[in-house]
Amino acid sequence: MSDFEKYLSQRTDTYFKRTREIVRCHGDRSVTYAVFMRRPVIFCPRLAVDWLEEAARERSTHFEIKLCFEEGERVGAGEVLLYVSGQMSDLVDLETIYLQRLGAPCVAAYNAYQMCTDLPQVRFLAMDARHCAGDGMVDLMAYAASVGSARAIADCGALGFVAGANDATAHYFGQSQGFGTMPHALIGYAGSTVRAAELFRETFPEAPLTVLVDYYGREVTDGIAVCNRFADLATEGRLSLRLDTHGGRFVEGLDTATSYDILEQQVPEATRTYRTETELRWLVGTGVTAAALYHLRANLDAAGFGQVQILASSGFNPAKCRLMSQVKAPIDAIGTGSFLPESWSETYATADIVAYDGIAEVKVGREFLLQKKVVI
Repeated sequence: MSDFEKYLSQRTDTYFKRTREIVRCHGDRSVTYAVFMRRPVIFCPRLAVDWLEEAARERSTHFEIKLCFEEGERVGAGEVLLYVSGQMSDLVDLETIYLQRLGAPCVAAYNAYQMCTDLPQVRFLAMDARHCAGDGMVDLMAYAASVGSARAIADCGALGFVAGANDATAHYFGQSQGFGTMPHALIGYAGSTVRAAELFRETFPEAPLTVLVDYYGREVTDGIAVCNRFADLATEGRLSLRLDTHGGRFVEGLDTATSYDILEQQVPEATRTYRTETELRWLVGTGVTAAALYHLRANLDAAGFGQVQILASSGFNPAKCRLMSQVKAPIDAIGTGSFLPESWSETYATADIVAYDGIAEVKVGREFLLQKKVVI
């Protein structure tokens, strides 16, 4: 048994393996599968198709794969994504694996697309790897972010996702290596925010300098101190401050009343529109809020550092990005892994046989899969 067959035997569902043995014993048939999802998505077929083609090579056979949409195209709930045809004995036990490589990326790409189109002038950094369940998922999610981003760039000229967090997936964003700012661990190691920035600059003098400023709860004070220490970079627009304050406290200088006052000055309609509790928290609550971003921006500008950019992180999912767009929050870049699907059941792709030996046949209730639309 080849390594591929050993892997497949361990990873595929048992009822598919048993069906394969039945078919091999009692006579093969040619079949066509239709694959669909139950929610709108952005089509991300490449990694699933690559795996199917590799499976065909391993089994010395050929699959006819017909895509119903272009990569990056929007697909409605229930629309067929692709058709796969071949011998049943070669295809029946592959479903578990190729569906794993299709559903989740399609949902993550949809999320990434929404975020990029809502904030088209913001650069996004994919910081999802630590939230992924293994290397395979890291690849799937980086690929998804790149596809959703590319569609947003094409649709509205968005800046989109410009980099990822590690070297293995950098190629999806047209980069040779991952992008990294600095973790809280470096601030603690250095003993101060300014010293951490100095150590980073000394060690990586050519790398962009983005400094995390929330470690000591002095986002404004430490941010200004960093700008003063690297005044040349600050005035040249080559310095960024990253705001990652956790949801358990306010950014330095803020409380609920002050946060409301800031939004009243900047975007009075923000809190005069009906908001959910979650939206109000993102506007005027603790953590990285719209008020906090306006507050930091105002303090930087008042200190003469209007060219310093703000990179925001901490829970920037599609809904939070949409809200930040509505209130025109001053954000230059967002680091996020929150384009990952929040409801995993929405990532389930489904495959059904729709033809045996060239004759249409599908289980009752799935007749809609017989309406073909093929682009490739």
